[in-house]
Amino acid sequence: MTARSFADDPAVAEVADGLCAYLDASPSPFHAVQAAQGLLTGAGFTEVAETDPTPTAPGRYVVRRGGSLIAWSTEHLPAGRAAHTPFRVVGAHTDSPNLRIKPQPDWSRAGWQMLGVEVYGGALTNSWLDRDLGLSGRVAVRDADSPSGIGHRLWRCDDPLLRVSQLAIHLDRTVRSEGLQLNDQQHLAPHWGPGLGGEGRPPFREWLAERVGVPAGDLLGFDAMTHDLTPARRIGADGELVASARLDNLATSYAAVRALLAAVTDPAEQPWVPVIALFDHEEVGSTSERGAQSTFLPAWLERVVLAAGGGREDYWRALAGSVIASGDMAHATHPNYAERHESQHPIAMNGGPVLKVNTNLRYATDSLGAAAFTLACEQAGVPMQTFVTRSDLPCGSTVGPMTSALTGATTVDFGAPVLSMHSTREICGTLDQAGYAAALSAFLAPAG
Repeated sequence: MTARSFADDPAVAEVADGLCAYLDASPSPFHAVQAAQGLLTGAGFTEVAETDPTPTAPGRYVVRRGGSLIAWSTEHLPAGRAAHTPFRVVGAHTDSPNLRIKPQPDWSRAGWQMLGVEVYGGALTNSWLDRDLGLSGRVAVRDADSPSGIGHRLWRCDDPLLRVSQLAIHLDRTVRSEGLQLNDQQHLAPHWGPGLGGEGRPPFREWLAERVGVPAGDLLGFDAMTHDLTPARRIGADGELVASARLDNLATSYAAVRALLAAVTDPAEQPWVPVIALFDHEEVGSTSERGAQSTFLPAWLERVVLAAGGGREDYWRALAGSVIASGDMAHATHPNYAERHESQHPIAMNGGPVLKVNTNLRYATDSLGAAAFTLACEQAGVPMQTFVTRSDLPCGSTVGPMTSALTGATTVDFGAPVLSMHSTREICGTLDQAGYAAALSAFLAPAG
């Protein structure tokens, strides 16, 4: 495909435009799960509460746990299928590095009202400077109708509420020669507003309570995080790139949802149960009740086996035949820093999905997992690239090693090329997004 045909190919444009809409709908992991569930329920998936029995009838199902989601389908399995039918799982994560509001964030300095923040994950903090920032997240509120007395709801504000201003060069000329040195505590607190003669905004908790429409005393807790207000969009002379916040890793989450939707609309019988698992908290280690290192995925895989009439033995037999594809974005070779990449493994933007390999198991890929993903790319008719980190540089990691260890299933790590990873705004290839979704669809679908 030539560069100019990016803007003209309806299939490529449809995937890219769908991704942009998903990114804009997902300023927080909670919203990313809500948006994913909306796509799934629109295609006939039924939400299951974790406290309810696991459905035994063939069908399409989705379960949420905060900023995480698991969805599966037993609709196209053979009649009288064995309880130990294996799984095909696509894993991804919904969280991205950002600035998150502290529990008691209000403070003032030099006539300004400020909000205290913590840096979440490995953010490129300089990329948060001089941007219009909104807020979003989840609140816990008093609810007399709930058995626990607690309810929750999502919220977002896309008004340009906050800004972290950079220091003028006239006041620190060393930034040109020595680079920008930011202290997370001192330099990243956003401006909440000028003092206005000593009368500024109300305390953050009061503002938030009013925003979500509850008395301040009924706001029992909040998860609040900043997001860049620049919308996702296609860029480049021919629309060959997508620029957005949170491409790492919502691009994979969106591709996973598309792949599952494609799998359930294919009338062919499935030799395995197709599953997607979107996890929160990957950027901070995945150790939580809804992270990849939790029991969320293993528990629900076992519940699916039990709902089919199987037992513990059937569960372990199913896992032994299962394959997990762990998706996270991959580093495209940076033209300005080509020396930071492994010269024998260049990664081209719009060059196809990326197999990720690391001998020290920062990625879970082995030869069997690599073979499964290679065949999926062949089946989808898309090229595949292979990423290896330079031997003298540390390697990042993914949810792959964790899900592999928890389940014992063959696992492969893969991604799509991206530049500016962990920046407030990243870029990826338009054509890559169509190829990414196609490869995952082939992974979840039976070979033709």
